[in-house]
Amino acid sequence: MLPSCKTGLLILTSPINQLVKRISPILCHAASCILETVYVQLHPGLDHELEPYKQRPIPVTQDVCATITAIYAKSAQLQGQDVRVLVNNISNRSGTLPPTRLLKGEVGLVLTDCSAPNKLQALLKSWFVFPTNPVVEIIPESVWLDVNSSAPVDTDASEVDCLPVKSYGSVVLGGTFDRIHAGHKILLSESAIRAEEKITVGVTDISMLQRKTLPELIQPMDARIASVRDFIQDIKPRILQSDSIVPITDPYGPSVVDPDMRCIVVSEETKKGGDAVNRVRQQKGLCVLDMHEISLVEDINHAAHEEAKISSSTQRIRLLGTLLKQPTNKDLPGTPYVIGLTGGIASGKSSVCRRLEGLGAAVIDCDKLGHKAYLPGTQGFRRVVAEFGQDVVGADGSINRRALGAKVFQDRSRLDRLNQIVWPEIASMAREEMRVLGDGGCLVCVLDAAVLIEAGWDGFCHEVWSCIIHKDEALKRILDRDRLAEEKARQRIESQLSNQERVDHSNVVFCTFWEPEVTQKQAEKAWAGLMERLPTSEAKPQQPKL
Repeated sequence: MLPSCKTGLLILTSPINQLVKRISPILCHAASCILETVYVQLHPGLDHELEPYKQRPIPVTQDVCATITAIYAKSAQLQGQDVRVLVNNISNRSGTLPPTRLLKGEVGLVLTDCSAPNKLQALLKSWFVFPTNPVVEIIPESVWLDVNSSAPVDTDASEVDCLPVKSYGSVVLGGTFDRIHAGHKILLSESAIRAEEKITVGVTDISMLQRKTLPELIQPMDARIASVRDFIQDIKPRILQSDSIVPITDPYGPSVVDPDMRCIVVSEETKKGGDAVNRVRQQKGLCVLDMHEISLVEDINHAAHEEAKISSSTQRIRLLGTLLKQPTNKDLPGTPYVIGLTGGIASGKSSVCRRLEGLGAAVIDCDKLGHKAYLPGTQGFRRVVAEFGQDVVGADGSINRRALGAKVFQDRSRLDRLNQIVWPEIASMAREEMRVLGDGGCLVCVLDAAVLIEAGWDGFCHEVWSCIIHKDEALKRILDRDRLAEEKARQRIESQLSNQERVDHSNVVFCTFWEPEVTQKQAEKAWAGLMERLPTSEAKPQQPKL
C-alpha cells in the first residue's frame, strides 16, 4: 500500500495516444494516496527513446494540448485534489529551458508510468530539486487494465491530431477567476502553453460582476489575483512578470493598449469580447490578435438549478449552507447555542427559520418581541409616547403602529430614536428567553431578527446566519406580495443593509432564489454542519419536530 502524502508528482511518459485513454484511472489512483496537490508533468514517449534522457522541450501540438485539457476535465471528478499540469517543458523554442525547481509543498511521492529507471532518475534531476527524497513508485499496469476497477478506462477517448500549435511571445486573457477550478486551469494552461515570453491576465473588478450569480460570495480582488499568480508560478514561472496579473475595471484592460501582444485566449462565452478587443485595437492602429477559443467543461454532477458547465457560479451556489468563516464569539454560554438569523425584506428569512425549526431549533422571534416592547404599562410604551406624542396611541390604548410608522419612516433621525427605545427592550426580552430555553435543556435556538446586525444583537449570538436575494428578485416579491408602488418598494430595499454587508458579518449564508427543495437542502446542510461543530461533546442532535 502506497504512503499517503499532501503533495505528489505524476510523471507520465506514455505516448499521447495511449495516455488519453488512461487519464481517469491514473488520476483516481493518484488521488487515493495524494491528499491535496497533484502535480503532473508530461514526457510522452520517453520509454521508446533509444538515446539516454536529456533535457529537451516538448513541442506544442494539438494532442499535447488536448491531453492537458482532458487531465483537467477528469480532475474535476476527484474529491478536492488540486491538480496542476506543469508546462514549463512544453515549448516551440529549441534549446535548454529553465527547469521547474521547487514545487509548492514538499513532494512526498512520485508516481510514474515510466519503466526505465535510469531515464526517470535523469528526468527528475534535470527538472526538479526536492528538499527531501520522495518515494518513487511505478504505476502498475493493472490500474488501467483492470476492467473491474472503480476508475473506468477512458475507452471512448478519441484520437487527437499531433499537428503543431503556434506559440507567441506575449499572450493575453481575462476573467473573474473566482476560486480557481478546472475550467480556469484549462484557460490559463492553454494561454501559458502558447506564451513563450509573457502572459497577461486581466482579473475583473467586482464592480463589473454584479449580474453574476451570488456576487456577494465572489472572492476579493486580492485573493483572486493571488490565486492566478500562484497557479502560473507553479505551471510556467518563466512567463510571469511583475505586471502579468492586473485588475481590470472595463471589458478591455491592457489588451487594447499593449502593442507587443499577439494572441488572445477566450472561451465560448467570451469570444464576442475577443472580437471587441480586436475592433478597438484596429481603431488604435495596433495589430489584430490571433484568437484561440477553448471549449467549456461539462459538470457531470450539476443539479438542475446549477450550470451545466464547471463554473464559479456553481461553486458559489454550493457554498450556501456551509460554514464560510469560523465563529468568533466563543465566550458566550454554551447552552443554548444561539444562531442569529437575519436577512433583508423578501429574502426568505422566515422560510429558512421555519425549516430550521423543523430540524430541531427553538426560535425567538424578535419581531414579536418588538410588539411587546411598547405594550401599555411598559417602560417602552411610556418612552414612545413621550418621544412621539399622544397621537400615536390608538383608541384601544395601545400604540397605533400605522400612526407611529408614518412619523418615523419618512425621517431617519426619528426612526433612529425609536430604535434606541425599542432595541434594548427587545434585547432584554431575548436574553431572558435564551436563559429559559437553556435552563430547559434546549441545545440550539435561532434568534430571528431582521435588524440583528444593525442592533448589535450579533454580539450575543454564537454564529450569524443570513439570507440574501438579488435586488431585482426582492423587488418582484415585494410588488407581488405587498402591492406597494415600485418607488416605495425600492426605498425599502435601499434603506436596509446591503447583501454584501450581511455576508461580511455571516458565518453561514442562504439564498432562496430557487425552488423550495433547494432551500430545504441548504437548511439541512447548515444544520448537519452545526451538529458536527457544537462545542459540547455530550450534545446529541435534536430530533426534527413532527
